[in-house]
Amino acid sequence: MSTSDGGAAAPDGAKTDAAYEPVDFWSAFKRAHEVVRARVIADTAEAAGLSEPDLAILANLNKAGGSLRQSELAASLGWDRTRISHQLTRMGNRGLVARERAGGVTVTLTDTGRAAITDVQPGLDAAVRRHLTDQLSAQEIETLSSVFRRL
Repeated sequence: MSTSDGGAAAPDGAKTDAAYEPVDFWSAFKRAHEVVRARVIADTAEAAGLSEPDLAILANLNKAGGSLRQSELAASLGWDRTRISHQLTRMGNRGLVARERAGGVTVTLTDTGRAAITDVQPGLDAAVRRHLTDQLSAQEIETLSSVFRRL
């Protein structure tokens, strides 16, 4: 999608310095996500005996103060109802979360779940810094944060 001066236009019409190739951009995004995700999980969740889905759920519940409606939790993770239900069943069987059905389902951290996320949080923060944010400028972090929230 070239402009008259030889530059390229991004989807929003803004000029970019380099040619905008959608598939190349998507591939670079996917690779960066997979590399950072794998490194962060290897540094944190695996050492704590948690799966990546366990960690995502525990972190979201902790950030929300310890409980969320199941539908809100699923939406925050971008998961469908079946996936969240199966994962919560597995975590409930391990004593990490509890579900209460009353006009919907509320998911709550148990003492075991709260201890697990409390134990792993410092390492998670350090791993995210080491593998992601330390690689970026403050402006890049701000820009990417804005883009990710919009998507």
